[in-house]
Amino acid sequence: MTTDVQTAHAAEAPQLVIEPTKGWAKLGLRELWQYRELLYFLTWRNILVRYKQAVLGVLWAVLNPVITMVVFTLVFNRLLGVGSGSDGVPYAVFTFTGLLPWNLFAGSLSSAGSSVVGSANLITRVYFPRLVIPSSAVLGTLPDFLIAFVVLVVLMGVYQVAPTWHVVFLPFFVLLALTAALGASLWLSALYVLYRDVQYIIPFLVQLWFFLTPVFYPTSNIPSGWPSVVYNLNPMTGVVGGFRWALLGQQPPGSMFWLSVAMTLVVFIGGLYYFRRMERVFADVV
Repeated sequence: MTTDVQTAHAAEAPQLVIEPTKGWAKLGLRELWQYRELLYFLTWRNILVRYKQAVLGVLWAVLNPVITMVVFTLVFNRLLGVGSGSDGVPYAVFTFTGLLPWNLFAGSLSSAGSSVVGSANLITRVYFPRLVIPSSAVLGTLPDFLIAFVVLVVLMGVYQVAPTWHVVFLPFFVLLALTAALGASLWLSALYVLYRDVQYIIPFLVQLWFFLTPVFYPTSNIPSGWPSVVYNLNPMTGVVGGFRWALLGQQPPGSMFWLSVAMTLVVFIGGLYYFRRMERVFADVV
């Protein structure tokens, strides 16, 4: 009798059935929203780990862009004569404004690109949407961005550069940078699980991507015609140019800007599909 009761209770126990999704559900965005508490927890964990054992703590978020800005000002502006454009914006402010979105993108790419392999213990033990892992790694870089943004505000005050009213569009460009970073990270993190050589490719890719992005030179230096089209296939070209337009009132986004936006969406949606396709083998390979 006892065995029959136990069997009946086991039959009535709720079961989770995981089935292949169809259509837009394949992107996993709805499931990501359902696990938003886990996303919040992992994001907070990444933030704590980033600062917990760092000797200087949050000062790294200040020192990194400030030192880079000083070096760029001395080398590119003073020695090589690279300017900020025809509007006379101080080169230090010009460079720091470009470094702000770039560091957000590069930090997200470096952190999220290896996030799936770094969470191998979690992946092999329990089911949850794997998309949470690179997403939390990208969101975990936002505190560095916010701290650096405060430094930029102080720097603009020192040089007496007032932001334009276009600053209301700044959140859109921040979202665009995060979307580009997450899209590229989805490709890299999925490939990293299958091919561990990706760990060597990511730093090289970030460095190459940096020189293809107008961080220390103005977008007006980009030649017109097909070179401009090639440059604007880089999603970060539109983001950096948008930041400078929103904060400094420099060259407004033109038709080429929407090419960067289109490429961001292509990379993001393509990365989602590829990541979701490959995540079924993560637990077996990682």
